[in-house]
Amino acid sequence: MTNDISKKKGKGSSEKRAKRKTKRRETYAMYIYKVLKQVHPDTGISSRAMSIMNSFVNDLFERIATEASRLAQYNKRSTITSREVQTAVRLLLPGELAKHAVSEGTKAVTKYTSSK
Repeated sequence: MTNDISKKKGKGSSEKRAKRKTKRRETYAMYIYKVLKQVHPDTGISSRAMSIMNSFVNDLFERIATEASRLAQYNKRSTITSREVQTAVRLLLPGELAKHAVSEGTKAVTKYTSSK
Protein backbone atom coordinates (compact mmCIF):
# COMPACT_ATOMS: atom_id res chain seq x y z
CA MET A 1 0.00 0.00 0.00
CA THR A 2 1.59 3.23 -1.13
CA ASN A 3 1.14 6.60 0.52
CA ASP A 4 -0.57 8.87 -2.04
CA ILE A 5 -0.10 11.97 0.07
CA SER A 6 3.70 11.82 -0.06
CA LYS A 7 3.67 11.60 -3.88
CA LYS A 8 1.49 14.65 -4.42
CA LYS A 9 3.21 17.94 -5.06
CA GLY A 10 2.44 20.77 -2.68
CA LYS A 11 0.60 23.81 -3.92
CA GLY A 12 3.05 26.08 -5.72
CA SER A 13 5.95 23.64 -5.36
CA SER A 14 6.77 23.92 -9.07
CA GLU A 15 7.47 27.63 -8.63
CA LYS A 16 10.87 28.13 -7.05
CA ARG A 17 10.48 31.77 -6.07
CA ALA A 18 12.06 32.72 -2.78
CA LYS A 19 9.96 35.09 -0.72
CA ARG A 20 11.92 38.16 0.26
CA LYS A 21 11.76 38.85 3.95
CA THR A 22 11.68 42.54 4.63
CA LYS A 23 13.93 43.63 7.45
CA ARG A 24 11.94 44.88 10.43
CA ARG A 25 12.52 48.46 11.44
CA GLU A 26 12.47 48.93 15.20
CA THR A 27 11.26 52.42 16.04
CA TYR A 28 9.93 54.29 19.02
CA ALA A 29 7.03 55.71 16.96
CA MET A 30 4.27 53.93 18.89
CA TYR A 31 5.66 55.09 22.25
CA ILE A 32 6.26 58.65 21.07
CA TYR A 33 2.67 58.76 19.84
CA LYS A 34 1.31 57.41 23.17
CA VAL A 35 3.26 60.05 25.14
CA LEU A 36 2.06 62.79 22.76
CA LYS A 37 -1.55 61.74 23.34
CA GLN A 38 -1.03 61.72 27.13
CA VAL A 39 0.38 65.25 27.08
CA HIS A 40 -1.70 66.77 24.23
CA PRO A 41 -4.68 64.52 23.35
CA ASP A 42 -5.88 66.71 20.46
CA THR A 43 -2.47 67.14 18.78
CA GLY A 44 -1.18 65.06 15.86
CA ILE A 45 2.32 64.49 14.47
CA SER A 46 3.56 64.33 10.88
CA SER A 47 5.65 61.41 9.65
CA ARG A 48 8.64 63.73 9.20
CA ALA A 49 8.34 65.00 12.77
CA MET A 50 7.96 61.39 13.98
CA SER A 51 11.14 60.47 12.11
CA ILE A 52 13.00 63.36 13.75
CA MET A 53 11.71 62.39 17.20
CA ASN A 54 12.70 58.76 16.58
CA SER A 55 16.23 59.85 15.62
CA PHE A 56 16.38 62.03 18.73
CA VAL A 57 15.37 59.12 21.01
CA ASN A 58 17.86 56.78 19.32
CA ASP A 59 20.65 59.35 19.71
CA LEU A 60 19.85 59.94 23.37
CA PHE A 61 19.66 56.20 24.05
CA GLU A 62 23.07 55.72 22.41
CA ARG A 63 24.64 58.54 24.45
CA ILE A 64 23.22 57.29 27.76
CA ALA A 65 24.23 53.68 27.05
CA THR A 66 27.76 54.72 26.08
CA GLU A 67 28.18 56.89 29.19
CA ALA A 68 26.74 54.18 31.47
CA SER A 69 29.12 51.65 29.92
CA ARG A 70 32.05 54.00 30.50
CA LEU A 71 31.02 54.48 34.14
CA ALA A 72 30.82 50.71 34.67
CA GLN A 73 34.31 50.31 33.19
CA TYR A 74 35.72 53.04 35.47
CA ASN A 75 34.35 51.19 38.49
CA LYS A 76 35.64 47.84 37.18
CA ARG A 77 32.15 46.43 36.78
CA SER A 78 30.87 44.30 33.92
CA THR A 79 27.18 45.08 34.47
CA ILE A 80 25.33 48.31 33.76
CA THR A 81 22.83 48.84 36.57
CA SER A 82 20.17 51.50 37.14
CA ARG A 83 22.79 53.40 39.17
CA GLU A 84 25.08 53.80 36.12
CA VAL A 85 22.15 54.81 33.94
CA GLN A 86 21.01 57.37 36.53
CA THR A 87 24.50 58.86 36.77
CA ALA A 88 24.80 58.96 32.97
CA VAL A 89 21.47 60.81 32.75
CA ARG A 90 22.64 63.34 35.36
CA LEU A 91 25.85 63.91 33.39
CA LEU A 92 24.25 64.20 29.95
CA LEU A 93 20.97 66.03 30.47
CA PRO A 94 20.77 69.65 31.59
CA GLY A 95 19.31 70.76 34.95
CA GLU A 96 15.57 70.34 35.28
CA LEU A 97 15.38 67.80 32.46
CA ALA A 98 17.83 65.53 34.32
CA LYS A 99 15.77 65.82 37.52
CA HIS A 100 12.56 64.85 35.72
CA ALA A 101 14.29 61.99 33.89
CA VAL A 102 15.77 60.62 37.12
CA SER A 103 12.43 60.79 38.95
CA GLU A 104 10.60 59.06 36.06
CA GLY A 105 13.33 56.42 35.82
CA THR A 106 13.20 55.77 39.57
CA LYS A 107 9.40 55.48 39.36
CA ALA A 108 9.69 52.97 36.48
CA VAL A 109 12.29 50.83 38.30
CA THR A 110 10.17 50.84 41.49
CA LYS A 111 7.09 49.78 39.50
CA TYR A 112 9.06 47.00 37.80
CA THR A 113 10.57 45.62 41.02
CA SER A 114 7.22 45.71 42.84
CA SER A 115 5.54 43.73 40.03
CA LYS A 116 8.09 40.87 40.19
